[in-house]
Amino acid sequence: MEIKQLESFLEVTRTGNFTTAAENLFITQPALSRIIKSLEDELGTPLFIRTRKKLVLTDAGRILKKHALKIVNQLQQLDAELDKLFMLKNRHVRIGLPTITSTIFFSELIASFHQEFPEVTFQLEEGGTKRTEEKVLNDSLDFGVVVLSEKNDNLDSFMFVHEKLKLVVPSSHPLAGKKEVSLQELKEEGFIMFNRNFELRNLIINACKEAGFQPKIISETSQLEFIQDMVAYNIGITLLPESTCLELEDAFQTVTVTHPAIEWNLAMIWRKDANLSQVEKEFIRFAKVKLQAANPYPD
Repeated sequence: MEIKQLESFLEVTRTGNFTTAAENLFITQPALSRIIKSLEDELGTPLFIRTRKKLVLTDAGRILKKHALKIVNQLQQLDAELDKLFMLKNRHVRIGLPTITSTIFFSELIASFHQEFPEVTFQLEEGGTKRTEEKVLNDSLDFGVVVLSEKNDNLDSFMFVHEKLKLVVPSSHPLAGKKEVSLQELKEEGFIMFNRNFELRNLIINACKEAGFQPKIISETSQLEFIQDMVAYNIGITLLPESTCLELEDAFQTVTVTHPAIEWNLAMIWRKDANLSQVEKEFIRFAKVKLQAANPYPD
């Protein structure tokens, strides 16, 4: 019995149709029929009752399906773990970073780690929280840095930044001279926001709803520089984390937001069930020390 036979059998049971199953497997229908016939001959029993309307599994077919699902799943897991092992031997670490955070800071972290472990290489990807979480969960990334809003039971994490969002306006804006502003005062303003892939957008929208209004969104983007340009041209206002505000040019003014203040919590995440290598475990330890020393916040 071969894995190809089991995969073909399972595709037929899934689709309930030889023609569709053959198309999905990129083989001809006669070739698929021969595969199923050879499997039936090997087992010494029919697997399907063929009627005009549909295929029905025999008792033997139902038993085979139960075990075939387990076997194919186990082999897929084996392939994934072997692929992971090969990657770990290359000591390659894949990290997703949010567009909004300072890449200089993470460059310093990685440079420091590389000094101690020069054989380790890194792959860095920028993106929003939702996309980064998805890539960590499907093993496209080893680690991610995300805005942590809700606990995900499939992820481990440690928080290293705990800040609040500040209003960002051009120096010519009427609110530029204020020390603080309530969120309600921004009701008539146009907002320049990150797009739906960014948790920052959800934080702002939910806070505005809590303050009693739906924000008027003028533009959405994935680029921080575009947001800054739009605000600089007085097309709208935006809300950004305190640490990001520190890097803005003098042409902008930042104002403390109250009622409600909007928290922005940054965390590093990895899959809870990941088979971590020693290099990855060491990177977590190293990152905790460096990141929490720079932005102390308890786990």
